[in-house]
Formats: sequence, C-alpha cells, structure tokens
Amino acid sequence: MRSRGQHIELGDVTPHNIKQLKRLNQVVFPVSYNDKFYKDVLEVGELAKLAYYNDIVVGAVCCRVDQTEDSRRLYIMTLGCLAPYRRLRIGTVMLNHVLKICEEDGNFDNVFLHVQINNEGAIRFYQKFGFEIIETKKHYYKRIEPADAHVLQKTFGRGDAIERPVSNQDQQQDTS
Repeated sequence: MRSRGQHIELGDVTPHNIKQLKRLNQVVFPVSYNDKFYKDVLEVGELAKLAYYNDIVVGAVCCRVDQTEDSRRLYIMTLGCLAPYRRLRIGTVMLNHVLKICEEDGNFDNVFLHVQINNEGAIRFYQKFGFEIIETKKHYYKRIEPADAHVLQKTFGRGDAIERPVSNQDQQQDTS
C-alpha cells in the first residue's frame, strides 16, 4: 500500500524475526509479554503480522481466536506502532488486515481488545472503525497506572462496514 509516497506492508512473524517483535512490544506497550505469548504468536499465522514502513519494522498486530460453547471471537492481544510512525495509516493497515480476516472467515461474532482507560488516542482510533466500549475492567493491569482497562468491541452483523472507518456522517445516520 502506498501512503503519502511511502510504502507500508505486512509481513509474517517467524522464528527469524520474533526478536524484532519482542523489542517493538517492549518499546510500544507499558506491559511485558512472557515467552508463552511469543511462542503462541508463532503458531497463529495470519493473525500475527509485522508492519513495515519503507522496509523498516515499525509496528505489529497479534491476535488469537477465543472460542467458547456459544461464541467465537477474535481477540486483539496487541496492535501498536512506534511513536514517530503514528498517523501514517500503519495502524489502519494492520486493523483492516484483522477485520478482513474476520470478514472472510464469516464465523466471528465480534472482535475485541483491552485499552488502558487513559489511552484516548487508541480509543478514538478504534471507535472510528465501529468499536464501542462495552465494559471497564477494574485492576486489569498489574504494575501500571491507571490499572483499569476498557473493553472495546466491534460486533459483526449484516451490512457492517469492514474495510473503512465509520465517518461522522455514518454516525449521524445511525442515531437518526
């Protein structure tokens, strides 16, 4: 994908580049992920991608399927981009990749994630794609403040706009 004359692409997470993912996550997120997280990421295929901006790893998305007796959900474990590369559509490319997987699969009830309650930029980003805050979990995070997290969810149904953010005009039409 070309964006402002720059090239954004997604690549597989492999044993050869997993250390890049670990380092990226250490820089981007205020929480640490254990070795099991990275071992599991190597097994999920298309649900884990590195984001490259002009051939430099600048972001990543990692998801897993949460299956229960009565629902099948996609959980976004991480989706992040290095600060100097934000607002260049890299997050949009990663999230559209996730939403496209959900659309093509056709059997997900929803996609959801946790966001620290003070991360207003992330909350606004996901809301542009039709995610809603459905719950706030107290003391979700250990060793970081604030410790509370919002659960953001996008529920799938007929006519959902998967590939594009919801515009203000769409939101106005929905409320009338």
